[in-house]
Amino acid sequence: MGLSKLHSPFGILSDAGVFELQNNITSHTTIAVRRAFALVFILLCLSGCDQKQVPDGLVYCSEGNPESFNPQVVTSGTTIDATSHQIYNRLVDDDPISNTFLPALATNWQVSEDGLRYEFSLRQDVAFHTTPFFKPTRNMNADDVVFSFDRIVNNENPFHKTALRGFPYFESIGFSKLIKAITKVDDYSVRFELNYPDASFLSNLATDFAVILSQQYAEQLQQQGKPKLLDIQAVGTGPYRLVEYVKNEYIRYLRNPHYWGQKPKIEQLVFDITPRSTVRLSKLIVGDCSISALPKAGELPVARTHDALEVDSRPGMNVAYWALNTKKPPFDDIRVRQALAHAIDKRSLLNAVYHDTAVMASGILPPASWAYPNDIDEISYDPEKAKQLLASAGVKQLKLDIWAMPVARSYNPNPQKTAELLQADLSAIGVKVNIISYDWSVFTQRLGSSDYDSVIIGWSADNSDPDNFFTPLLSCGSIASHNNWAQWCDRSFDDLITHAKQLTDTTARKALYVEAEKMISQQVPLIPLAYAQRMVLKRKDAPVVTLMPFGGISFGDAQQINSTGGQH
Repeated sequence: MGLSKLHSPFGILSDAGVFELQNNITSHTTIAVRRAFALVFILLCLSGCDQKQVPDGLVYCSEGNPESFNPQVVTSGTTIDATSHQIYNRLVDDDPISNTFLPALATNWQVSEDGLRYEFSLRQDVAFHTTPFFKPTRNMNADDVVFSFDRIVNNENPFHKTALRGFPYFESIGFSKLIKAITKVDDYSVRFELNYPDASFLSNLATDFAVILSQQYAEQLQQQGKPKLLDIQAVGTGPYRLVEYVKNEYIRYLRNPHYWGQKPKIEQLVFDITPRSTVRLSKLIVGDCSISALPKAGELPVARTHDALEVDSRPGMNVAYWALNTKKPPFDDIRVRQALAHAIDKRSLLNAVYHDTAVMASGILPPASWAYPNDIDEISYDPEKAKQLLASAGVKQLKLDIWAMPVARSYNPNPQKTAELLQADLSAIGVKVNIISYDWSVFTQRLGSSDYDSVIIGWSADNSDPDNFFTPLLSCGSIASHNNWAQWCDRSFDDLITHAKQLTDTTARKALYVEAEKMISQQVPLIPLAYAQRMVLKRKDAPVVTLMPFGGISFGDAQQINSTGGQH
């Protein structure tokens, strides 16, 4: 398999670096894969799916197209899975088991006593990817780290404006306000100076979004007049190199021969883009995929009847919720929001959507968090109370739209079914519901306009710090970054979570987060629904892939698999 052409949503990059708009797709399919797909075609065309050809290698059936190939500029899990741990690295990694930070591109770091200065020592043997369009002449150094974060916080950086949707995660946590300066101390030392202490700072550097880019590659693109390609034609330091992307078909990666860490055992990794869950399951059964993303809970009994398959699951750091647009009447009335919360039968939802793969949510922090409160008063299922609250608010014959995601996520395997259940519950109190959904890319774009009544969505944590659930989802600053889907801004809530980030004592911090949860329960900007397990379906002869409670999936440490299955 060569590096001859890089397909993108916008065209194909040839060896000479010419960006051409064309539709021809190079097939890399082996005879074994052709035979397997012939069987899949027979199995699946009865349900109306089209046959498509996928290159050989370890095949992961993913659920959708990435929005970008740079996680700095997105928040979607689909993009994170396809980019963050395959193509890139971060300064530090988060260990969820020990709640400590592990060296990554930084070998060690020091923190000043006042918590305002962090100095990182960098690895000296880290190479960026060599590709047909970029050949680095030096290893990763402090210039790359400074560039990667200066791009985010500095409006004058020429690559700041090339991020068409900005840097939503960093904007939601107020990162640019936190950073006073980022300084190159020497070639392999970098200093971050903060405007105020932030106990979540290292956690945010360990997120999937905080990847390190090549300054040298960016300068080359700037000279070529193609700066926007920085987020499309990815160059990182990770275990795999991006080789080929065919929208709605597949993404192909090759092992990075110069990887600084433990080199992947798998030479080629393929993301087979398969939006329909039933089709992913069928491909897994016949061996076209080794591992499959986001199985619906209702499919697990079918999977367990096949001896070749197994379910890998563990508690996740996530929450599914129903956000109400508090900027739109009548959802700006707390009584209406409370009424809608009382109308929802969460137990029925858990049974119908999750099938014992989730637990009922009482707040936005999941039980896996060290700050999880055990004594929050949950809003009970009480349709009569709901009717009384609507009457007291003077609301009659309420009609509302519920936007439902078109794709499954780890926190919600079936958003459409969730919307239908909410629709039935609300009908019982006299509220008429219209369910709206779009293609994923259209869905995210239209959500950005904030012209919706409510949306069923959720959040998977990016790190182990509790603030990762509060600031990105419900702070005033996160409204502009389109993470705060409730459009809710309460200055006393902001003051509370800001104070919590300035403390280092976990007991004191937890007490403040308990207070924050109580405010959410009282004000009801959103209605927490469920905490779901993280799950993948896999063939038993597939490599073991570690499922973390947060973050994207990583294949960098996957071991070689048997030739009898899963690998083509």
